[in-house]
Amino acid sequence: MGRRRRFGREEPTGSAVDRGPDADPESVARTIVLTKLTTRARSRHELADALSQRQVPDDVAAKVLDRFGEVGLVDDAAFAKAWVEARLSSRGLSRRALAVELRRKGVDPDVVADSVREIDEETEYAAARALVEKKLRSSRTTDPTAKWRQLVGMLARKGYSAALSMRVVADAVREHDAAQEPLDESPAPADELGT
Repeated sequence: MGRRRRFGREEPTGSAVDRGPDADPESVARTIVLTKLTTRARSRHELADALSQRQVPDDVAAKVLDRFGEVGLVDDAAFAKAWVEARLSSRGLSRRALAVELRRKGVDPDVVADSVREIDEETEYAAARALVEKKLRSSRTTDPTAKWRQLVGMLARKGYSAALSMRVVADAVREHDAAQEPLDESPAPADELGT
């Protein structure tokens, strides 16, 4: 058998390729921003980085982001508030850890401070306590020292202070252990009954 012949037109190579007209940078920028926003909310800084990576000129990026800001699709204050609520409830992160995450996302420090200000000590305690109780239910560790280290370490990784971590773990372990102890249902000795 001989070589098969290809039908159809061969693609030109090199400079003979007609790539068509260049895409409008503003429409490219809008498409990038909309695509990013469909997966999750993002900070203005994150979107600016995405545009920069796709080589959208800075002036075009600023214009598009300003327009998206005017219509409320890019709003760092709303983004930070939603981020804090979601991450506090889903991951149980501390106020400090949430602030670090928001700063990494390029949110203005004043906006970060405003969004984490609503998390008071009681809210942090409750979030840390929920994490510890969940871990206690699933923990197979019987060594009290190992259990203590494990729980305090988990809270430290979530950004909680040592003082709060110790208080939460002490309270939760004490209550957990009290609930685990079997009730003494044996009859009292006869001499204690007054006979």
